[in-house]
Amino acid sequence: MARKLKSDRILFLATILLVGLSMVMVYSASAMLAQERYQQSYLFLTKQVMWALLGLTCLGVVMRVDYRTYRQPAFIWTCLGVVVVGLIAVLFSPPVNNARRWLALGGFGIQPSELAKLGAIFFIAALLERRMHRINEVRYSLGPIAIVVGSLVALILLEPDFGTSVTLVLIAASMVFAAGLNYAYIGSAALALVPLVTIIAVAEPYRRSRLLAFTNPWDDPLNTDFQIIQSLLAVGTGGISGRGLMNGVQKLFYLPYPHTDFIYAVISEELGLIGASLVLMCFCVIAWRGMRVALGAPDKFGALLAAGLTTMVAAQALMNISVVLGLVPTKGIPLPFVSAGGSSLLINLLGMGVLLNVSQHASSRP
Repeated sequence: MARKLKSDRILFLATILLVGLSMVMVYSASAMLAQERYQQSYLFLTKQVMWALLGLTCLGVVMRVDYRTYRQPAFIWTCLGVVVVGLIAVLFSPPVNNARRWLALGGFGIQPSELAKLGAIFFIAALLERRMHRINEVRYSLGPIAIVVGSLVALILLEPDFGTSVTLVLIAASMVFAAGLNYAYIGSAALALVPLVTIIAVAEPYRRSRLLAFTNPWDDPLNTDFQIIQSLLAVGTGGISGRGLMNGVQKLFYLPYPHTDFIYAVISEELGLIGASLVLMCFCVIAWRGMRVALGAPDKFGALLAAGLTTMVAAQALMNISVVLGLVPTKGIPLPFVSAGGSSLLINLLGMGVLLNVSQHASSRP
């Protein structure tokens, strides 16, 4: 029987370091923008601090709740029901930047698509645990997952939000892989998804323009290629040690969304290769410790839960950093724990709280 252990301190510390960095860099990246548009230089920082306090409070509570609570059908279906209602309701909300992703609640914007990731992880982990003995019977073990995840992805694509949809598919794929599905099925599914993803990627004009900008980022520097060019300029001018905190130039109305999607570019410019590498190292630590928790979990539900939650953070971080560095086409994916944005910060901290609780029961940590 697994020993009862304290939460993984290294995992907790890496998370807290990223949240602390967020407070500093959100202010640095957004102060001039907030002053110019809203005459309140501390506006985004204030919101981020409020969400961080709420998220850390939730983390502290959740990490004390036994993770096996989340395998109860009543909890899972209630969570999925709330997610579906939210994803449908958001389609009737006013558009922001040509997308309907936020529900206004009490003066704050909530993204149901962020909660969808947690709901899907709980559902997949519970289902796979019960059907593990027949994992390679695809219709039996993966059919319900395909229906639920496919429905969530379809609703999220209607917002539209291609980046979150991709993240959700990656989470599901990682959990199925961790469950031991035959590699031949995984390879076949990946090949089958290629044409579908291609069609989705080129179906909308803005996605096509992003793909073209990715293949030749200097073709239209003042329009479709503007974001990636400004991001690369920010990263390239940071050097080894950076320009210094608050001294970045690209955030001054050159780099779009410097405090959200492109905050890693601001970090690279102001803190240089050293600061950017430390951020990357924190995410590597989270991925490492998260997978150690999965390997040491006392049951399959805990292992799959840990794998899904770790993938949720690691996949988003990888995609965000890859966008900033011009390695993949531009997508609106925030950097977990660091980018300004309440829904993302809250959900990721909730997920980390669940992961820390699983770590209390893990038996193979040093």
